[in-house]
Amino acid sequence: MNNTRFATAIHIMTLLAESPQEWLTSEWMAGSININPVMVRKELSVLREAGLIISRQGKVGGSQLAKNADDIKISDIYLAVKNTEVLGKKNNNPNPKCLVGKEINAHLQTLFSETDQLVIRFLGNKTLQEFMDNFK
Repeated sequence: MNNTRFATAIHIMTLLAESPQEWLTSEWMAGSININPVMVRKELSVLREAGLIISRQGKVGGSQLAKNADDIKISDIYLAVKNTEVLGKKNNNPNPKCLVGKEINAHLQTLFSETDQLVIRFLGNKTLQEFMDNFK
């Protein structure tokens, strides 16, 4: 992943895990992450769609974890915000007349897929609670 989406999502989820009974606002979380609240709201919507958080609007609005931090795997967060392969993107228009160019993307796709599965397996058994415990 060549962006900060995963890091932002983990930061959000860790903040929510540290205050499980509170409704944290995007503005408050943005202050911790030091980014614009709009970016936090974007990731909150993705995390909510994945069933990892719940949110409510209004004066007493905010977000909370949808389930216990022990029940949320880091791989769940990764999959929720993943928008590209770990190794990047394929070449857009390789030369189809070239021996390598005509097949490169098919072989890259296999390599990308296998690498992504390794990352998911590595993250698979690690929970948000275990990650959060690093901060105590």
